[in-house]
Amino acid sequence: MSHLSSMTAFAQASAVQGGYLISWELRSVNHRYLESQFRLPDTLRALEFSVRDLLRKHVKRGKVDLTLKLEPEASEHALALNSEFLGQLVAAAREVHLVVPEATPPTTLDLLRWPGVLESNQVDQDSIMQAATDVFMQALERLGEARASEGQRLETVIQQQLATIDALVESVRPFADNVMHMQQQRLEQRLQDLQTQADPARLEQEVALLAQRGDVREELDRLIIHVAEARKLIGKPGPHGRRLDFLSQELNREANTLGAKATHTDMSQKAIDLKVVIEQIREQVQNIE
Repeated sequence: MSHLSSMTAFAQASAVQGGYLISWELRSVNHRYLESQFRLPDTLRALEFSVRDLLRKHVKRGKVDLTLKLEPEASEHALALNSEFLGQLVAAAREVHLVVPEATPPTTLDLLRWPGVLESNQVDQDSIMQAATDVFMQALERLGEARASEGQRLETVIQQQLATIDALVESVRPFADNVMHMQQQRLEQRLQDLQTQADPARLEQEVALLAQRGDVREELDRLIIHVAEARKLIGKPGPHGRRLDFLSQELNREANTLGAKATHTDMSQKAIDLKVVIEQIREQVQNIE
């Protein structure tokens, strides 16, 4: 099981409680820090503080949009006529008419508007709040699963790219080990083209200086060290994103130095190939928590 977690994911969960459909939608994308934006019904606005704390415990980085919807079930909230109260109201209206004949009798709409004539089921606010919290935890768990699943795919890609770096480094080592001989051949060829002779001791010094400037073994070793550190980091619990981003910058720095020191066209091409692969890693790392 991969330890990597992607910052890009979507999850939802819903349940029915007290005649209401409660549903959460959670969307997350990459971000330098944890940033959350809640959209809640006014009647459940008080939930934000508690669910925000729950989010912080499960998510370390990413921009997360969280939407809670509360919709009444029509069958549960149909209006009911309070017949007993309506009868009392009509009887009272008749008595008023007997006492005050000129009084206008109430219309049907007037009677329906009278408080208490039409009733709906009472809503248990506490149970709705608790249910909304429970549904949020379900959605949060699914978001974590989605982020972990995407993280596993990212790990596969990054591991392949790290293996490519290993292969490229090994393909450059023969050039690095043979740099002094190559520099000596080049210098001797230049002298031959100029039809001039050089002092053997001076020639040896120049070859040694050029070889030192073109020695890329240290850069190759550091590339391998950074690759090993990346693999070690991936194998540990996260979060990983910032550390992997730093390692990708270090890898890129070594690849740049390798390209600057290249003494052969093939070595220059390998340095370019390295930079392409490292940039691919850096792009993938931007989505890792």
